[in-house]
Amino acid sequence: MKPAAVLIPKHDDAWEVGKHGPIWPRTPACYGFTIIANVKPGTAEIIRGYGLKLAKALESDSELLAPLKLHYLRWVLFDNDTRFMYQGIFDTDFDKYTEDAIELFKRAGVDTVFENLEGFPMDWKTNPESFIQFVRAHQCPSFMEYGEYPYVTADEIKKALKVKAALSEMLDQMQ
Repeated sequence: MKPAAVLIPKHDDAWEVGKHGPIWPRTPACYGFTIIANVKPGTAEIIRGYGLKLAKALESDSELLAPLKLHYLRWVLFDNDTRFMYQGIFDTDFDKYTEDAIELFKRAGVDTVFENLEGFPMDWKTNPESFIQFVRAHQCPSFMEYGEYPYVTADEIKKALKVKAALSEMLDQMQ
């Protein structure tokens, strides 16, 4: 398997359309999106606190975000804490990811960090379409993506790491 990069064409009518709009193509980095939005004044520390809360929740339950099939998640506050970037790379298409995220947050009884962003609909738990519209409106699509291990899912990576650990343990026992 060799690293790969792909240029992503601008959206046009030839793109597949899913339940919630165009489906960005799967790339060597799998699927993903970047959202950039303005932060509600005075909420930057709340956003940072939400990150800490999520990190602690993952310490207690490492499978908390497993339904989202995430590879990476990156949050950035910038422009003097007035703007927020959410970047996620995952194995499912946009429709599945957003539907799963909404259900996960509702089931867990938690809010989303997005509630601290200007224009985010506060009725998102009962009106999932408003959540999706916000994400679509603030999405900044990439035009090039690269994968060192192209098109490999998070589950495949976890499985390979388990095989590696098992082989390592077996070799240790043979010595």
